Amino acid sequence: MTEIKMTPGPLLDAAKNSKTALWNDSSDLEELRQSISWGGVGATCNPTIAYTTISKHLDIWAPRIKKIAESMPTATESEIGWQAVKDMSIEAAKLLEPAFEASNGRNGRLSVQTDPANYRNAKALADQAVEFSEMAPNIVVKVPATKTGIEAIEDATYRGVSMNVTVSFSVPQAVASGEAIERGLKRREAEGKDISKMGPVVTLMVGRLDDWLKICANRDKLVLNPGHLEWGGIAAVKKAAAEFEKRGLRSRILVAAFRNTMQYTELVGGDIVISPPFAWSKRIQESDYQYEPRFDVPVADEIMETLMKVEDFRRAYEVDGMSEEEFDTFGPTVRTLRGFLKSNTDLQELVRDVILPAPKEK
Repeated sequence: MTEIKMTPGPLLDAAKNSKTALWNDSSDLEELRQSISWGGVGATCNPTIAYTTISKHLDIWAPRIKKIAESMPTATESEIGWQAVKDMSIEAAKLLEPAFEASNGRNGRLSVQTDPANYRNAKALADQAVEFSEMAPNIVVKVPATKTGIEAIEDATYRGVSMNVTVSFSVPQAVASGEAIERGLKRREAEGKDISKMGPVVTLMVGRLDDWLKICANRDKLVLNPGHLEWGGIAAVKKAAAEFEKRGLRSRILVAAFRNTMQYTELVGGDIVISPPFAWSKRIQESDYQYEPRFDVPVADEIMETLMKVEDFRRAYEVDGMSEEEFDTFGPTVRTLRGFLKSNTDLQELVRDVILPAPKEK
């Protein structure tokens, strides 16, 4: 494999001088190569990302989907689409193997999401997590931070899968997920099973929390500084990371679903993973930003006072703000799961258009 040349700039500077790991929030191979040149050591895929990537490069993927269909003559459109996602993930994982080996499994990870259609079935989620983890040594597998997902996360961890928790927006979800991973790790250790190369992470989708807070503020007709609502996800990440350290949880927090550059500049410096979409990384890399560690700088009191006026921020920020049962009905959880399920359907329709195109009527 051709070595990727490093490109000086703000992202590489931060990667070299902080504990923060940079991932690319896409498994698009062109974008991932560029991200690695900026210091990136990981990447992710989910139904929305997979559909977007395949649609963007249909000249490449349409012929491949046809070949997959030919090799799987009885497969459903869903199975064909998921095979394309697997192929994409294996290729992306290969690019990250050098970072994986150099860090003994801590970095160099390609994150693959389980089928959102299984969101009600813990066994199906855990079984698919095991299946996906066997595609390459540096795969981490995403399972949603729902009540069912928490059960699957512990089971899959115990079975040797490095987890990346997704559909997660709050401190209670992050802590419950981190504790589930810890239980799985401890069960493996108690049985003498290897965990030396396991690299679990727990995602907080910061922008999606901010999106929801804005909806809540508008719905409840709150009078407040709207700019302060851009800080909700940032505050939740800092609180969650402190809780992980206090509880001795070995997973790292991963920041995703960017909406503004503060979600990089205010969080870089911590022992976390930051996974911006490629366009956001490119914006930062091409800017005059200079790395400054701000992870340990607390969110201003004035901003926190505003955020605390929003009931669902309090639920998302306090460690005991939600029970596991309430994770399933939390606004961002429902919105995101529905979005992933729609992307799943969109991918199936794309496969249908490739293998069974509509006849021309004129």
